[in-house]
Amino acid sequence: MVKSKYEGYSAEKHTVLLRENFGSAKVYAQNAQSVLNKATGFINAYDFTLNPYRGCQYGCSYCYAAAFSPNSEMRQDWGNWVIIKQNAAELLNKELQKWYKKQPGRAPSIYMSSVTDPYQPIESKEQLTRHLLEVMIPYQPTLVIQTRSPMITRDIDILQQFQRLRINMSIPTGSEKVRKDFEPKSPSILARLKAIAKLKYSFPYQENCEVRFSITLTPLLPTLPEDEANFISKLEVVDRVVIQDFHASNDRSLIASTRAEALALKQKYAWWYNSEQQSYRKFKNKLIAMLPGVEIMEGKEGFGYE
Repeated sequence: MVKSKYEGYSAEKHTVLLRENFGSAKVYAQNAQSVLNKATGFINAYDFTLNPYRGCQYGCSYCYAAAFSPNSEMRQDWGNWVIIKQNAAELLNKELQKWYKKQPGRAPSIYMSSVTDPYQPIESKEQLTRHLLEVMIPYQPTLVIQTRSPMITRDIDILQQFQRLRINMSIPTGSEKVRKDFEPKSPSILARLKAIAKLKYSFPYQENCEVRFSITLTPLLPTLPEDEANFISKLEVVDRVVIQDFHASNDRSLIASTRAEALALKQKYAWWYNSEQQSYRKFKNKLIAMLPGVEIMEGKEGFGYE
């Protein structure tokens, strides 16, 4: 291991050292105290959240999760570091065993992930998320996976073994120009649309299997008028589309809010944001009109499994 500029940061009372560089990101590894954490706030309908990593290499400009970085320096460098919870699979097995001893016959509901992307680039090497899915199969929790990565299609063989599963693909805009401004490190819109379609058609009908698919336009970013119709038509592949505006902004470091980088970008798209609520309503109405067979939901309600 080598020392980094973050060498002295404290995580669970241990100094965490740099393990390697992966692309442009600094990679750290540590043992977690737990991996199933009580779900609260926006996703309190679930029993637990499950985050295989801390930090996220996608580093989207608007991401509220940056507020939960270990320190202010790493918060400013959001997107350029990731911490691997190296004992996550072992912990998950123990925690699920403990759950069923206390509540036999009731499967827990798990949201993966709330403050990271379980399929960010480092997953291609670590396969930590894949290992966690393998651990969960015998326990059959109700599982919702939130990602913006086409890498999830790698795990179709495991995902097909879940009985109660919802996959949420995050696609906040239908315009590549907008995506490159707000989330330049993320996969292309087309790649994500192809991935959710591949997933949808990879699950043969099974009588006791409830697999569902969502596209989450959260936060709803502008889509250029010339891209709208084509983009919306491609959303019909899923059973649910979720829309939501930006998290409220504030200056408190440990509150989930929109980052300054995204707020600055809003000025570039004044044609949308000068009348943000009106733009939001118009886009919502177009979704409803063009997708009669798709459930259009807003905010917290849309992130539930049911």
